[in-house]
Amino acid sequence: MIKKGFLHIGIFFLHLVSFFPMWFLFGIANILYYLLYYVVGYRRAVVRKNLLLSFPEKSTAEIIKIEKRFYSNLTDIMVEIVKMSSISKAEVLKRVKMKNFEVAEAYFKRGESALACTGHYGNWELGMMAAGLKFSAKSNVIYKPINNKVFENWFNTLRTKFGNIFVPMKQTLRDVVATKHDTTLFCFASDQSPRGRDAHHLLTFLNQRTAVLLGLEKIAKQTNRPIFYFDIRRVKRGYYEVECIPMCLNPKETAPFEITELFFEHLTKTIHREPGDWLWSHKRWKIND
Repeated sequence: MIKKGFLHIGIFFLHLVSFFPMWFLFGIANILYYLLYYVVGYRRAVVRKNLLLSFPEKSTAEIIKIEKRFYSNLTDIMVEIVKMSSISKAEVLKRVKMKNFEVAEAYFKRGESALACTGHYGNWELGMMAAGLKFSAKSNVIYKPINNKVFENWFNTLRTKFGNIFVPMKQTLRDVVATKHDTTLFCFASDQSPRGRDAHHLLTFLNQRTAVLLGLEKIAKQTNRPIFYFDIRRVKRGYYEVECIPMCLNPKETAPFEITELFFEHLTKTIHREPGDWLWSHKRWKIND
């Protein structure tokens, strides 16, 4: 009970901090970067191992450069997420530009639904918020619930403030069926690591055998909804671009696992463009340990 009270106080404090301008919050991010990387060493062993196995061709100096970029990206995302508590619609659309979104919007104007997929790259949270504002369809984002319910409730309050609906992963099919008569966009972050019993397929991703989630492919084949890949890139600090790329427009015609492999091909290209902006602190390859 006492711990829960402290969490509520902390969340209230973060809400107050969110009213500071971004230049001030990025100053806090600079301090957090120094603390996490040099003092605390937050998950540095995990990050270093992931980078070494993913890029065996790179020198130690190149790996360290990516590593530092990752921690800078991570701390920027932290303060940007705090800012989401008080951010306006206008500022979201100013900071995240949607490129080529018309290709998906054309389906929605005809009353058809679609699926989207992306990875934990750049500020995917802000990207999903912008997509929800930009598209006319109801935006449903699939997520994996976290154990701390106080923090999860606060986080989901930020995520849904402009109308996005966040759907726990296990409820995906139920919500797709429940909204079959609505025009919807269901968004998947498909680079998450499946739990042991859900690891039904392995593929090679970033030089390693990788257990992958098949939720996107299963829903796509059942509904035959077109799939768009959201390619996120950082334009400059605090500003992003999300390109809407048609990935698979007729899922029922695909071979088994083709959709899943297509997603990881797109994600690999995104990561190779700027490796430091992916979430390297995640124990993504637990199956290999």
